[in-house]
Amino acid sequence: MPLTPAELADRVLAWYADEGRDLPWRRTRDPYAILVSEVMLQQTQVERVIECWTAWLARWPTAGDLADAPVADVISAWQGLGYNRRAVNLHRACRVLADEGVPDDVAGWRRLPGVGPYTAAAVCAICFDHDVIPEDVNVRRILDRALGGASLEPPPGRAHDLTQGLFDLGATVCLARIPRCERCPLADGCPSRGLRFEPARRQAPFEGSRRQARGRLLDRLREGPVPLAEADPEIAAALVRDGLAAERDGVLALPG
Repeated sequence: MPLTPAELADRVLAWYADEGRDLPWRRTRDPYAILVSEVMLQQTQVERVIECWTAWLARWPTAGDLADAPVADVISAWQGLGYNRRAVNLHRACRVLADEGVPDDVAGWRRLPGVGPYTAAAVCAICFDHDVIPEDVNVRRILDRALGGASLEPPPGRAHDLTQGLFDLGATVCLARIPRCERCPLADGCPSRGLRFEPARRQAPFEGSRRQARGRLLDRLREGPVPLAEADPEIAAALVRDGLAAERDGVLALPG
């Protein structure tokens, strides 16, 4: 018989209690620390984030510390994580947190720069056990396969553990192309058991791309200013527009 949402939640919670990954940001409920982890985890592998998150929290342990940091330092510290606009938005969000305090609901988190519906829900579920499930691509995949796309509500007070369990199940068992159904606690009630899936979309090659060229220019700026004449004008303009660089007197540099 197909699983009900309540049965799925119970099984994931039981599985997470035994199989959950030991990740450093799971040892805290501090909203700032969780916000940093969620922003870093967007488009970046967990192993890389562990190293960067630990160093980041050691350097800037509170939102106020990050808010007071020069944005150039923040961009430099983001090296290796990719999608560098995330660093600028995180810095802007922490300025709001430092000035206005920690929001107490999803709507309040959504008002922060760069915080979308998923990140807002993740912070509220993980830090405050609000009855909401953040749906990243892994969580959505589980719900689509096991529940036919139905929504899921956590048992009262269990949003933190259910969210983390869904994250782990999607990252390690219910994989995008070839799920490991033999290891899945949902398998005997999952309509998708045993199926294989084509990739949803093929990512454009990184080598030789504009994104690679943009990253290389930003890495040069982390080492020091670059004469504007040596930079691709479109890429330079895009970095300035995104708050990742500033231009003055024919020289491009990290923001002051």
